Amino acid sequence: MKSNNKNILLLLMLYTCVLPVKGQNVYTLDECIEAALQNNVRIKNADNDLKMAEHDKKEAFTKYFPTVSAVGSGFIANEPLVQMQMSPEAKMSMLKDGVVGGVSAALPLFTGGQIVNGNKLAKVGVEVKKLQRKQTDNEVRITVEKYFWQVVMLKEKLKTVSTVEKQLERLQYDVQSSVDAGVTTRNDLLQVQLKRNDILSGKIQLENSLSLSLSLLGQYIGAQSDSIDVAFSVSDELPQSPDELLCNHLEALERTNEYGLLKQNLKASQLQYKMAIGKNLPTIAIGGGYVYDNFIMGQDQSFWVGFATVSVPISGWWGGTHAIKKQKLSVCNAENTLQDNRDMLVIGMQNSWNNVNDAYRQIKIAHLSIEQSAENLRLNLDYYSAGTTTMSELLDAQTLYQQSRDKYVEAYTNYELKKREYLQATGR
Repeated sequence: MKSNNKNILLLLMLYTCVLPVKGQNVYTLDECIEAALQNNVRIKNADNDLKMAEHDKKEAFTKYFPTVSAVGSGFIANEPLVQMQMSPEAKMSMLKDGVVGGVSAALPLFTGGQIVNGNKLAKVGVEVKKLQRKQTDNEVRITVEKYFWQVVMLKEKLKTVSTVEKQLERLQYDVQSSVDAGVTTRNDLLQVQLKRNDILSGKIQLENSLSLSLSLLGQYIGAQSDSIDVAFSVSDELPQSPDELLCNHLEALERTNEYGLLKQNLKASQLQYKMAIGKNLPTIAIGGGYVYDNFIMGQDQSFWVGFATVSVPISGWWGGTHAIKKQKLSVCNAENTLQDNRDMLVIGMQNSWNNVNDAYRQIKIAHLSIEQSAENLRLNLDYYSAGTTTMSELLDAQTLYQQSRDKYVEAYTNYELKKREYLQATGR
């Protein structure tokens, strides 16, 4: 059994040594974010959505220009369509064959504001897509950070496991010597060996989790998962206090994408209300055209025409008034939503700030626990050497030390994420 454990440990050490030989690209957090912003499919789709909104805006602008159309037709018949007996000796016929064609242009002079408001609405659509693009940017950034800090946490836990492995290796050597000398029972040695097996099993699970986390990070930033690593090491020193991150939450509202979207939603509802009114107002247009034909008298002729049109939707007002009232209620809903969500955004900022402070306090507690558990482990080692404590108590102390290190790493990475969430919540 002892030989098998040594073989497994040797294989793991060999596997760990071989990994870096592949020429890994080491990424910092900023480099991961930059790569994701360039390669992630969500960013690409958001860019395309923005371009589509810009095309909608350009299309709406063309409504200011005259509409030009051309038409042409021809016909042929076996007999003239019009025949007249002018006298017993004279007969006139027309419309046996011929062609007719023309070009006309019409310019809207007044459409109840539909064109103007339609252009404004298209502009709002562009602003909405810009804000959604920024939202997508933030979501990609926070997702990258989650994957990044997950990798950091797992690597730090593996470091702790390596430290514990070395401690257990030395302890097993000492206990083996004591057993050989007849000073210690073999039960203590078996407890150490079982503890090493548990540590080895946990290490395998951590390595599998690390491999998966690297794959997720690599896929998200557009890199090969088997050729990347992250450049960060959790310091034993406490990170800087978050006090300098605090800002005025009411002033931060204007910086947030969410509040900007709410305001654009209200603006869009107001424009749609104006367009609903415009659909029930008269429309005025002027135009002109050129016409050519040769089928009436069989001779070529052409002429210019001009025209003006006025369209009044008389019966349209029956249903139009309801459409206007409906749209007015929609504006009221948008105003209510803006006010309600405005308050919720401020509450969300305060909650995010509370989470940052809570995470920092957890770090301080975990940091203190490391000091206490390390001292507890040292004392139990001394007590075991002096024969005043049992192996079980010593191994329990070592477990507490490992757990305190793991909790510190978890608290540290969670604090970094909470800081990013607060910065984004306040529009930074």
